[in-house]
Amino acid sequence: MEKTYNPQTIEPHWYDIWEKQGYFAPSGSGQPYCIMIPPPNVTGTLHMGHAFQDTLMDLLTRYHRMRGDNTLWQAGTDHAGIATQMVVERQIGAQGMTRHSVGRDAFVDKIWQWKAQSGGHIKRQLCRLGASLDWEHERFTMDEGLSHAVREVFVRLYREGLIYRGQRLVNWDPVFHTALSDLEVISQEEDGKMWHLRYPLADGSDSLVVATTRPETMLGDTAVAVNPNDPRYQHLIGKEIELPFTGRMIPIIADDYVDPEFGSGCVKITPAHDFNDYAVGQRHQLPMINIFTEDARINDNAPKAYRGMDRYEARKRIVTDFESCGLLVEVKPHKLMVPRGDRSHAVIEPLLTDQWYVKVEPLAKMAIEAVETGKIRFVPENWSKTYFDWMNNIEDWCISRQIWWGHRIPAWYDKAGNVYVGYDETSIREQYQLDSSVVLTQDDDVLDTWFSSALWPFSTLGWPENTERLNTFYPTSVLVTGFDIIFFWVARMIMFGLKFMGDVPFREVYIHGLIRDSEGQKMSKSKGNVLDPLDLIDGVSLEVLVAKRTTGLMQPEMAPKIERSTREQFPQGIPAFGTDALRFTFAALASTGRDIRFDLARIEGYRNFCNKLWNATRYVLMNTEDQDTGLDQNAAIELSDADRWIIALTQEVARDVATHIQQYRFDLMANVLYEFVWNEYCDWYLELSKPVLQSEEFRIAAKRGTRRTLVRTLETILRLLHPTMPFLTEELWHKVAPLAGVSGETVSLQPYPQGQADLIDSQAQQEIEWLKQFVLGVRRIRSEMDIAPGKLLTVLLQNGSAEDAQRLARHDVLISRLARLERIEWLDASVNAPESALALVGEMRVLIPLAGLIDKEAELKRLNKELEKIRKDFAKSNEKLQNPNFISRAPAEIIATEQQRLADMSASIQQLEAQVLKIQAI
Repeated sequence: MEKTYNPQTIEPHWYDIWEKQGYFAPSGSGQPYCIMIPPPNVTGTLHMGHAFQDTLMDLLTRYHRMRGDNTLWQAGTDHAGIATQMVVERQIGAQGMTRHSVGRDAFVDKIWQWKAQSGGHIKRQLCRLGASLDWEHERFTMDEGLSHAVREVFVRLYREGLIYRGQRLVNWDPVFHTALSDLEVISQEEDGKMWHLRYPLADGSDSLVVATTRPETMLGDTAVAVNPNDPRYQHLIGKEIELPFTGRMIPIIADDYVDPEFGSGCVKITPAHDFNDYAVGQRHQLPMINIFTEDARINDNAPKAYRGMDRYEARKRIVTDFESCGLLVEVKPHKLMVPRGDRSHAVIEPLLTDQWYVKVEPLAKMAIEAVETGKIRFVPENWSKTYFDWMNNIEDWCISRQIWWGHRIPAWYDKAGNVYVGYDETSIREQYQLDSSVVLTQDDDVLDTWFSSALWPFSTLGWPENTERLNTFYPTSVLVTGFDIIFFWVARMIMFGLKFMGDVPFREVYIHGLIRDSEGQKMSKSKGNVLDPLDLIDGVSLEVLVAKRTTGLMQPEMAPKIERSTREQFPQGIPAFGTDALRFTFAALASTGRDIRFDLARIEGYRNFCNKLWNATRYVLMNTEDQDTGLDQNAAIELSDADRWIIALTQEVARDVATHIQQYRFDLMANVLYEFVWNEYCDWYLELSKPVLQSEEFRIAAKRGTRRTLVRTLETILRLLHPTMPFLTEELWHKVAPLAGVSGETVSLQPYPQGQADLIDSQAQQEIEWLKQFVLGVRRIRSEMDIAPGKLLTVLLQNGSAEDAQRLARHDVLISRLARLERIEWLDASVNAPESALALVGEMRVLIPLAGLIDKEAELKRLNKELEKIRKDFAKSNEKLQNPNFISRAPAEIIATEQQRLADMSASIQQLEAQVLKIQAI
C-alpha cells in the first residue's frame, strides 16, 4: 500500500471498472428493489442538493444490491424545456440570430445537436460522485419511447374529458413569452412603493381611496371591493365609480376577501392581472380585461394614451396623470414580495391566456386515498400533512407552455378552429374521416416538463408496452426527494401512476431536507455562498473559486463583496477532500430536519476518517501479510477477550446499521459507523492487538486468533462502509479480503453484514469495558495533571472486588502496555494512601501518587495563569450578556452562542480551581 491516502488516484480507476463490468445492472434474482432518479436537467450541473440526494439514493442502491436484491437505480435526464431553450437561444443570439429567424424545426434541430454534444455532462458528474446507476438503460424525457408514452397519456385523458383547453390566469414570463409553473417562479422581498389613489364616484357625491403596488393595472380594474361588515362603506355598496382615464363605470362590491384593517379598506379588483382578484371576479361575475401584450406592454384594451408603453413606463405616466388630476393621495415606501422567473429573472405577470389543463380533482381523490390507506408512506410521516393540505385544495393543472423545446401538444386545428386530438395527423384524419382538402395545423405549444416527469416511474420502464422491466420493477420501492417538489412532482406521479398503472408508483417517499450553508442561509449565486460538490472532491484554487462565484451575477455590483468574503473564508482555496469524505458528510447530515447546514469542518473531519481507515489497513497488512491468519481449518485458534469483544461489537453495529438504513436515518448510521471504526476498532482494538502480536508472552494460537480477527473484522467494516464510501472500501477490500479468506470480483457484490446473534459475547464485552475504564481513568489523570505521556507510572488500587482482582490478573499485560504503567499495587482498605489523583472503575479506586511526578510550583503557576486568562474572558462575556443593547440587537443564534461560551468557561474555571486545590495539598 501507498503510505498516503490519495483519493484522486483511486476513484476514477474503480468507477471505470464497475461500469465496464456491468455491476450496476439488476441481477435478475432476488426481491425487486427499484429507485427512480429524479431526472436532472440535461443542461444542468451537479449542485450540492443533487450531490446530497444522489448520495442517499446510491447508498440505498448499493445496500440493497449487497443484500442480494434484484436492484435497479434507473438513470435518466429531463429535457428541461425553458432552461435548455434558453441556453441554445443564447448561443444563436451570439451569432445575431433568434429562434424566430431560424424557424421552429431548425431551432429544435440545433437543440438536439447541442444535447448530443453536452448532454453527457451530468452523467460524468454523477460518475465522479460514485453513483451506481444502470447506465445501459438510461432514459431521456424526449426519447422516442417516453415521447410515445406522453402522447398516449394526453390522448387518453383528453378522450375521458380530463384534459381541456380554457382561458384562465397563469404566471406569465414576459421575456420567454410562456406560462410558468409555481416552481419556476421565485418570489423575493424587494423595496417598492405603495400608491394611494383616489377613485371618484360616478355621481360625483364622494370618492374612495385604494392602495396599490402596481398602479398600471388600474387600467384593467373592473370593480372596487370593500368588506361587507365594514361600517364605513355600507352606504356605497352597489354604487358605481368612474375609473379615471378610461371612461368606464365599475361597481363597488362587498367581499370577505377585503381586510378592513389594511390600507383604506378599499381594494381595486383587476381580475385579469391578479390571482386573488381573479377569484373575486369569478365570484361576482366581473368582466376580465387583459391590458398587457405577451411582452408586458400596454395593449389596445387600454386608452390610446398608454398603448404600446412598457408596463413600468406606463406606471410612471399613470402616476403623473393621477397627480396632475389631484387624485394622487400619497406614496409610501413599501416592501413587497416580487415574483420573478427563475430563468429570465423578469418580473412575472399574472395574465389571462388560453391554455391546456388537466382536470385533477378525479385523479386527486385516488391519490389522497393511497396515502390515507398506507399504500404510500411518507418518511418522515409529518410530510403527509403537507401532501394532504395541497391535494385537498388542488386546482386544475396548466400543462401548456409557449416554447418550442418539449413534447408538442398532440392537437390539430382546422381553419374553422375545430380541435382534433390524436397520436399524429394521419391517425386523426382516419379517426375523423378528414380528406386532404381539410388543412390541419398542429398546436404550437409544448407540454409542461412536469407532465412527462409525472410518467417517469412507468414510462422509463417501457410503458405503454407491457415490458418485463415494467412487470418486475413497478411499483418502485422508494422515491427520494426534497420537500419543495411534493406538489409539483410527487403528487402528480402518484395521480398518473394510479390512473395508468392501477397501482401506486412507489411504496415510500423519503423526504430529505435542503442543503444550506454553515450559517443556515440558502445557497445562491447572488449571496456568493454556493459550493460546487466537484470542487470539494477535487479541490479548487482561490482564484478559480472567486471567478466561479462572481461570474454571471444577476447583480454585478455584488461581485466585490462576494470576492472579499470568499477570500476571507477560503484564503488557500478548497483542498481536495475526495468523494468518499463528501458522501460520508452528506450521510452524517441526513437528519429528519427541514434544513441541513453544510460546514467544511465536517468534511475535513471525515477526510481524516478516510485517512484513519487507510492507516489502520496499513497496520493490519503489515501484521498479517505473509503471516498465518488462521485460514487453515486445522490450525489451532485462540481468541482473546479483546478478539471476542470486537467480534461481538461488530455484530451489534451491523444490526444497528441495517436498522438505521431501513428507517432512512442515515445520520444515525453514519454516527454508529464512525464511532465503531474510529474509536473501537482503530483506537482500541488495534492497540489491544499490539501486545499479543509483539510480545513473546502470547502463544502462536493466540497470535493466529488475533490476526484472523484483525482481517475479518476489517473486511466486515469495509462491507459495512461500502454503500457510503464506495471507492476507498473497494480499494482496501481487494487487499484485505484474501487474507480473510474471502474471494470475489468486487466488494459491491459481497453480502452486506447482517449481524449474528450467536457471535455476541457479553462476558468478553464486560471484560474489555472494564479494561477500557481502567486505562481511560489513568489517561484522564495524565491529562489533568499534565503528566508526560511516556512517563511510566505506579498505580495503587483500593476497594477492589475479587472479580476486579481476577480481571487485573487476566489483563495486567494489556493494561500496563496501554496505560504506560511501571507497576500496579493493591492497598488494604484500611491503609491511608499517599496524596494521589483518583479515578474510579466501578467501586475500585485507581490511585496515582503525585509526589515526584510533577513540579508543584511550576504546575501551580501554569494553572493560575490559565485561570486568570479564563476569568478575564468570563468577565467580558458576562458583561456583554448583561448589556441590554447587545441582548436587544444581536441575533438569537449569536446570543445563544455567547451563553454557551459563558457556561463552558464557568465549567473550566471550576475544574481548574479543583486542580489547584489538589496540587496544593501534595
